[in-house]
Amino acid sequence: MRTQMRWAGAIMIVIGAGHLVLAIMLAWDSHARWLGQGLWASVPLMGGPLDNEVAFWGALGSFSVPQILLGWVVWHLAGRGVAVPAGVGWAYAAWCVVGGILLVPSPFFVGVIPGLLIVLAARRSHERSRG
Repeated sequence: MRTQMRWAGAIMIVIGAGHLVLAIMLAWDSHARWLGQGLWASVPLMGGPLDNEVAFWGALGSFSVPQILLGWVVWHLAGRGVAVPAGVGWAYAAWCVVGGILLVPSPFFVGVIPGLLIVLAARRSHERSRG
């Protein structure tokens, strides 16, 4: 169970960090402009340049940061021998399938792997506690 959960957490962290780094690199001009403006209100909610909004929602406003945090929680719980509920794995895998269908070609489908690893680890944990 621990190995599956560790792999799931590591994959989630790598996917999230990779997405964040790549998104920042691809929109570096916008991010550098924000730094030059002092960051405060650099991306207006409405009426700003579209490239600013795309740069924000593609990087810091995307799911990459929460995905890194979720991966870290999965990794941490695995180290303590605590299984993440299977529902989290199913929901994560379903989100990745829908994202992969909507955005083709896409590495979204890779996210199904940690989702299923979480489901398998939860089932093994449940079987151990019953038997």
